[in-house]
Amino acid sequence: MAQDDEWSDILSRDLDGLMEEARGISQANVGTDLQCFIPGTMHYMEDRGKYPTVSITGSACALNCDHCQRKILETMIPATSPEELLTVCQKLAEDGNIGVLISGGSLPDGTLPWDPFIDAIAEVKATTELKITIHTGLIDQDTARRLDEAGVDEFLIDVIGSEETMLEVYHLDSTLEEMESSLAVLEATGKPIIPHIVVGLHYGQIRGEAVALDMVARHKPYALVIVVLRPIRNSPMGHVDPPDPEMVARFMALARFKMPDVPQALSCARPPGKYRKRLDSLAVEAGVNRIAMPAEEALERARELGMGIEFRHTCCSKSF
Repeated sequence: MAQDDEWSDILSRDLDGLMEEARGISQANVGTDLQCFIPGTMHYMEDRGKYPTVSITGSACALNCDHCQRKILETMIPATSPEELLTVCQKLAEDGNIGVLISGGSLPDGTLPWDPFIDAIAEVKATTELKITIHTGLIDQDTARRLDEAGVDEFLIDVIGSEETMLEVYHLDSTLEEMESSLAVLEATGKPIIPHIVVGLHYGQIRGEAVALDMVARHKPYALVIVVLRPIRNSPMGHVDPPDPEMVARFMALARFKMPDVPQALSCARPPGKYRKRLDSLAVEAGVNRIAMPAEEALERARELGMGIEFRHTCCSKSF
């Protein structure tokens, strides 16, 4: 496959030269500033995010993916009825939040149960100043259109480039065609789409990520968010090592070569500690434009490279 050849070429390159080339392309096409984000209600340097995440399914998820096991859902604010969603969002607006990321667990087919909540989302937009970001799951044309008409500001979607990974990790019997169809119907709304690719999703291996990049590149993304597998304790991947930071940085370079003018963000979902310090510094060297809650080492490297630094209190997907 062409993607295999491209990835092999990236792996064969000198890392420093690769980072310098990717950074040069990024700065020429996107800019020289590093935008730093404090997402959700996370605390960072005596500040906190103003973009909470709400789950329309609570902690329920039919897929129970191996990398998550519903644990991520447990960190979200539950709002499992339209009435509760409206109440929660109105309270979040009163508390001074900028917006809300609405997500949830999947149904067996990889979709989320958006239908009962669409009118409530429209009411949130009508009665508050909140920006609304939707993490869609697989989605059909009618649902995408109705969410757009309800006033959703931007769409996030996880893009997987391996049917084997879909089945073995997500327990989802789906196809690459269905995945790309979701990108296409979201693109058709005209609203910003911000795809997410999880590097190392297949038990720490790089398996379908380059294919996912090609899918994303065909659908005019507003930005690309790079997520890194963060093994969760007591999950089937709790013992797995994430990809080496240098491997993730090489993937960032490949993404830059494929999409030179698309802003690239490093997600808040990445391993902590020494790993994070190394990865964040490499991300800056690779020309990543956005980092959620960056390590101090990354800020220092950005200053050394003459980059401007600014902070925002939203998810790193921000398109407004």
